Amino acid sequence: MKLRKGSQNAAGLAVGIVASKFNKSVTSRLLTECIKALTAAGASDEAIEVVRVPGAFEIPLVARQLARSGRFDAVICLGAVIRGDTPHFEFISAEVSRGILQASLETNLPVVFGVLTTDTVAQAVERADPAKLNRGADAAKTAIEMVNVMRQLKKEELEGVPPAASSRPARRTAPRSTR
Repeated sequence: MKLRKGSQNAAGLAVGIVASKFNKSVTSRLLTECIKALTAAGASDEAIEVVRVPGAFEIPLVARQLARSGRFDAVICLGAVIRGDTPHFEFISAEVSRGILQASLETNLPVVFGVLTTDTVAQAVERADPAKLNRGADAAKTAIEMVNVMRQLKKEELEGVPPAASSRPARRTAPRSTR
């Protein structure tokens, strides 16, 4: 068995952060703890760039632009979408999720989902609480680990390390029927 896992060393990493201004009391806490986690892991303040956008719906476009720029090793997306009385929550949550994933797949860069999708304001506040479980800090840790995992995989690819599938014996197939 071959195991690859990323470290929590952010030294030398350049990270873009896209943070929604909507639900600012929550998103500001996510952003603060995200930056703290990055710098605690070794990222320099100069290597972190923050872009504030009006709401969660605008996050994917800016995240994709940052990811395409070639200036960052990862992009972290922070926001808070809180359920209301209309179907707006479902539409926004689904499209933000899809857009963030698409940005990552299009650019082959870790674009990390740190957008809270909660039923209540109290749930959002709890997930942004630095004394409890702050999802902004979690997003930073995920970004660091993913950058380091991707670097390992790219290094192996450049060195010509064969993929695990090619080292397995060929799968036997049943003879074809001649009917």
